[in-house]
Amino acid sequence: MARAGLILAATLDLMESSIRPGVRTAELDRIAERFIRSQGAVPTFKGYRGFPGSICASPNAMIVHGIPGPQRLRGGDIISIDVGVTLDGWVADAARTFAVEAIDERRRNLLEATAESLHAGVAQCRPGNRMGDVSHAIQQIAEDAGLSIVRSLVGHGVGRSMHEDPQVPNHGRPGKGPLLEEGMVLAIEPMTTAGRPAVRVGGDGWAIYSQDGSPAAHFEFTVAITAEGPRVLTPWHLPAEEREDPLAAHAAGS
Repeated sequence: MARAGLILAATLDLMESSIRPGVRTAELDRIAERFIRSQGAVPTFKGYRGFPGSICASPNAMIVHGIPGPQRLRGGDIISIDVGVTLDGWVADAARTFAVEAIDERRRNLLEATAESLHAGVAQCRPGNRMGDVSHAIQQIAEDAGLSIVRSLVGHGVGRSMHEDPQVPNHGRPGKGPLLEEGMVLAIEPMTTAGRPAVRVGGDGWAIYSQDGSPAAHFEFTVAITAEGPRVLTPWHLPAEEREDPLAAHAAGS
């Protein structure tokens, strides 16, 4: 799973360098799929329950599950890119929300606080903690920043399948919920809006939007719970030597 995570992290770094005004979300999808397959892996999302893309590309008020297509990005947009990578039957899952050039203060606060809430949740992924410790840490950071947690969407376990037990809510009470144990692997993924938490489903049956049209953010890590603490399997910003061939770089350093 860590090897799948390295490919995924490199894919998201590639997405960051490819995002610019005028690029179509279908082009981002093509770039991501070509890179993932070049690493001997497959894009987990493609064909999953009929989903047609290799990535989910969700701009502005779209929270998740955006189908890549002809839409062009514009300066001032934000876009959430969610990616799954399967390598040798093991799955990694991660997402980031990117700014398209300069963005306004409302969107910047949304991105920064949601990313911070992800890191706060990850810090609680230790044996002996409860799921509620993870959920509460995410909720506290996001709501203290004036954001709304999208309560109808949750994180999940991940392993041989993309969606496994247990569910990982982004709100909750500390000390409550399932016990976290060494060897568990979780997709921690806060999804927030700068407005209200209610959502609506788009006409394609996939895309989920904030109901009030407020901008939304989605950040996600695949995290292993180890005796030494949380291990993020999908790290941000790989060193340059690992971006083009993450598995070779990993093998060279092992």
